[in-house]
Amino acid sequence: MGRRKWVTLVVASVATAILLLDVTIVYVALPSIRSDLGASFDQAQWVIDAYTVLMAATLLAFGSLADRIGRRMVFTGGLLLFTTCSAASGLAGDAVTLDVARAFQGIGAAAMYAASLAILANEFQGKERGLAFGVWGAVTGAALAVGPLVGGVVIDGLSWRWIFLVNVPIGVATVMATLLYVRESLDDRKRRFDLAGTVLFALSTFLLVLGLIRGNEEGWGILQIVGTLVCSIIFGLVFVLVEMRSREPMLPMRFFRSAPFTGTAIVSFAQSIAIYPLLLFLAIYLQDGLGYGATEAGLRLLPMTVTIFIVAPFAGKLTSRATIRLPLATGLLLLAVSLMLIYGVDENDEWTRLLPGMLVGGISIGLISPSLAAAMVSVLPVEKSGLASGINNTGRQLGIAIGIAGLGAIFDHQVKSGATVLAGIAAGLNSVILVAAATAALAAIICWPLLGGQRSSDNADI
Repeated sequence: MGRRKWVTLVVASVATAILLLDVTIVYVALPSIRSDLGASFDQAQWVIDAYTVLMAATLLAFGSLADRIGRRMVFTGGLLLFTTCSAASGLAGDAVTLDVARAFQGIGAAAMYAASLAILANEFQGKERGLAFGVWGAVTGAALAVGPLVGGVVIDGLSWRWIFLVNVPIGVATVMATLLYVRESLDDRKRRFDLAGTVLFALSTFLLVLGLIRGNEEGWGILQIVGTLVCSIIFGLVFVLVEMRSREPMLPMRFFRSAPFTGTAIVSFAQSIAIYPLLLFLAIYLQDGLGYGATEAGLRLLPMTVTIFIVAPFAGKLTSRATIRLPLATGLLLLAVSLMLIYGVDENDEWTRLLPGMLVGGISIGLISPSLAAAMVSVLPVEKSGLASGINNTGRQLGIAIGIAGLGAIFDHQVKSGATVLAGIAAGLNSVILVAAATAALAAIICWPLLGGQRSSDNADI
C-alpha cells in the first residue's frame, strides 16, 4: 500500500479508537468526577448518557450527509468538534458544563464514526480492503474493551481531567493528517437532504436510548419513562411512513428487502447486546466483587483485548475470500460459546476462571468486527458507503445502550437479592450471560440463511 493509503487507515483507526474509548473510559472516572465537581449522582450519570445518547441519535444522519456533501468534510468537522469538546470537558468547572460538553462531543463522535468506514471503503479495494477493515475492526473491537484499563491508569497517574485532555493533541494531529492525505469522496448524484427523516429518526433514537438508560435508574413504571418510550415508538413509526413516501429518503425501506443487508444489521445489533455490556458487568465483578482496583481490573480484561488484535487482521483477509456468512454467523456462535464458558462463576472462584471465556470471546469479536465492517459496506452500493457506515454504527450503539439497560436491570435485581455482595454480583453475572448467549445464538440462526452467498469484495446494487 502507498503512503496515502497507510495514513488514511491510521487516521480512520485512531479517530475511531479515541471516540470509542470515550464510551467506556468514563466508567471508572465517575467517583472522581463526583468528588471533584460536587456533582449529584444524576449529573455524573449524564457524563456517560449525554455522550452515548447524542452519538446514537445522530449517526445515521451524518452517514447520509457524508454521502451528499463529502465524507472527508463530515469526518474532519466531527473531529474538530470532538477535539474542541474534549478540551471543554477536561477544563469544565462544574457538572453542567461537563455534561453539555459531553453531549456535543457525542455529536462530533457520530460524524467521525459515520464517515470513517466510508473513507476506508473509498480508498481500499479488493484484498487491501480486507486488510484495512481487519485493522479497523481490531480497533473498534478492542477500544471499548480497553477503556476501563486506560481510564484507571490515567486517573491513578494523573486525574480524571486527562481522560478528556489527552484527546486534544491526538485530535489536532489527526485533523492535520486528514487534510493532508485523505481523499474527498461523495455520491456524485445530487440528492435532496431528507430533513424530515433525519429529525424523526434522531428524535426516535434519542428518546429510545434515553428511556432505556434512565428507566433502569428511575424505574420502568413511572410516567416519564413510559411516556418517553411511547413517544420514541410513535416517532419511529412516523419515520418509517415518511421514508416510504419520500422520493429521496435518508433510509430507503427497500434496503430491507435485501437479505444480506437485513442480516448484517441484525449481526451489528445482536453482537453489541451480547458482548459490550458484558464488559461493564465483568469490570463490576472484578472491582466490586473481587476487590481489584480500576487498573488491576483493566489488566485482567487484557487477554480478550489482545486476542481481538491478533485475530482481527486475519479475519479481515478472510472477508475478501469467503462469503460474509462464514465469519459473521460463526463469530456469533463462538460468542455464545465464550459466554457459556464464563457461566457458572461463583463467589469462590478466582479471576482466572474467566480466562477461557475471555479468550474465545476475543476470537469471536476479532472475527465479527472487521467482517461486519466489510459486509455492511458491501451490501449497499458503493456510493452509499456513508449511509452503510451510519447504519452499522447506529446498530452497534443501540445494541450497547439497550444491552446495558436491559441486562443491567437483570443484573441489579440479582445483586440486590444476593446473600453477600460477591454472591449477588456472581448471580447477576450468570443471569446476564444466559440472556446474552441466547441472543447471540438466536441471531446466528436467523442470519445464517439471510447472509447467503454475499461476498464483502462485491458491492450490491439495490
